[in-house]
Amino acid sequence: MRSPAQNAELALLLEVTGTPKPGNVDRHREYDDLRFEHFMAGAVGSIPGLILAQNGAAVGRAFERSVVGMAEQSAGNTQFGALLLLVPLVRAASAHDDFSAETASEIARSTTVDDACDFYRAFEHVDVAVNDPPSGMDALDVRLGSRAEPTLRERELTLFDVMEQSAEIDGVAREWTQDFDRSFAAADWIEKNDGPVSERAADAFIRLLAAKPDTFIVKQHDEATATEVSERADKARAGAIDPAALAEEFIRRDINPGTTADLTAAALFIALERGLSV
Repeated sequence: MRSPAQNAELALLLEVTGTPKPGNVDRHREYDDLRFEHFMAGAVGSIPGLILAQNGAAVGRAFERSVVGMAEQSAGNTQFGALLLLVPLVRAASAHDDFSAETASEIARSTTVDDACDFYRAFEHVDVAVNDPPSGMDALDVRLGSRAEPTLRERELTLFDVMEQSAEIDGVAREWTQDFDRSFAAADWIEKNDGPVSERAADAFIRLLAAKPDTFIVKQHDEATATEVSERADKARAGAIDPAALAEEFIRRDINPGTTADLTAAALFIALERGLSV
């Protein structure tokens, strides 16, 4: 039987093998500076941090360590957001016999100021695409890394508090504050579907993308582009657009639904923990 850390690694590998996932790297499509092999290496490199989470280490410490390992390949950031979802899920799966959205949320809500500091420190290991902070929030810009620690401690902000402040503009942060609801819903889709797991993952990706605009596309481009992408993903899901053709187009336009990929990896982990056979 695989351990939660092994299931998390497998989830990362299955996510990148799923195809077609319009705009994302998969086994048939790559960007010039971000290739399939980078995601494979990132998944393998993240294992030490995932094992820490499995063994009960603090969420922030385990996350930072997983990012350090993930970044030990030449492309830099491949799975930062996915790991931010997977680490508390691995902790929950390891700490509770009744792994569920509720127990995962309990882990997220019990994080500390130390966890927030480690989260900020993780930004020193890899270049993550983020927007400028809202007005008055410059002291909490994640790009400060460990230099934000005095502010975090002065304001007594836990990692969950930090996620709450970003939930309206970041889909991964929203999962933290909404009981990982989209991840668990997508896990249900994967489990109820049939066929190869990589194809089920690609189907879940398109369903997630069709249901809600991807917040990484908003950061990368704008809200109008993110809305267009969701509408076209919905048409692809309905059979009106060829998903493979859409995938080629989005790669050409540099439209990367990264948050949707993060949610898909989390959903795969949940399904694997609940007995999905591979």
